[in-house]
Formats: sequence, C-alpha cells, structure tokens
Amino acid sequence: MAKAGYTVTTGGAVALTGGAAKTVLGLRANAAFGLDLKKIRVSFDGTTATAVPALVEACYCTWATNGTMGTNNTTLTSAVAQVYGRAQTHGVTAGKNWTSEPTVLTPLEEWLVSPAGGIVVYDWPLGDTPDCAFSEGFAIRVTAPAGVNVRAGLVWERA
Repeated sequence: MAKAGYTVTTGGAVALTGGAAKTVLGLRANAAFGLDLKKIRVSFDGTTATAVPALVEACYCTWATNGTMGTNNTTLTSAVAQVYGRAQTHGVTAGKNWTSEPTVLTPLEEWLVSPAGGIVVYDWPLGDTPDCAFSEGFAIRVTAPAGVNVRAGLVWERA
C-alpha cells in the first residue's frame, strides 16, 4: 500500500509566557480516518545561555474542547502540505497558538530543551509511531520558565 505523508508548521514564531503551558501546534483527523504521527520538530529563539530549560511535550489530544478550527487559536489547515506519496487530499484540520488550552492532552514523550537556540528533532522509530482515533489527533505543548518564542512542525500519515 502506498502511503502519503504530510507536514504542518507554525509558519512563524509563537510567543510563550513564562511559566504558562501553551499548545503551540495541533492536528486533528477527520471522522473517516486516524493519523500516524511520524516526526516532530520544535525550536526556540532565545539568546540567554543560562536560561532554564523549557518542557516540550508531544501529546495525544481528543480535541474535546478548544479544537483546531480557530475558536481559541489560529487555523492552519490551508498550510498543510503533502511531502511524499501518491497525491491525496489530507482531510485534517490544524491550528497554532492556543489562547485557551485544550482540556484532554496526554503526553506521549517529553523533553527538557534549552530555550537558547535549543531544538527537538524526533522521528518515531518504524513500528513505534503513535496513532490516533478518528476525529482525534496530536499537539505540541510547551512550558517555558521565561518568555521565549518557539516554532514547531508535525509530520504524519493517514492511518
């Protein structure tokens, strides 16, 4: 079976407030299929070498509240791009920069990352990729002890 892979990024910096958790990027499948998360990318633009690390969480999300369609965020659905495989409509919704956090986030992985130019580049190993149920998806949540900007990206396949 030929797979098709897709990506979405924040497309710009998302400002973090010190000490507050923020969902910076999220992705939701539609009612016809789930998603298979392949990769995440997160980077910071801080310049203070002694800054306390930020907590970066790759989360499963039910989207029970504050979904991906612009209620409490910026919609990114038109920014989704296919990066490999047979041409196929992506059928997802995506968003960034939540002002009110989704309530059902379950961390799958977490990293402490320096906000002074720190980066997370994680590719799930073949056979270990998390997948989601129909109409659910994934999010990247970041908690930084001090204000800093973050950029993020997700790569997935339809499951």
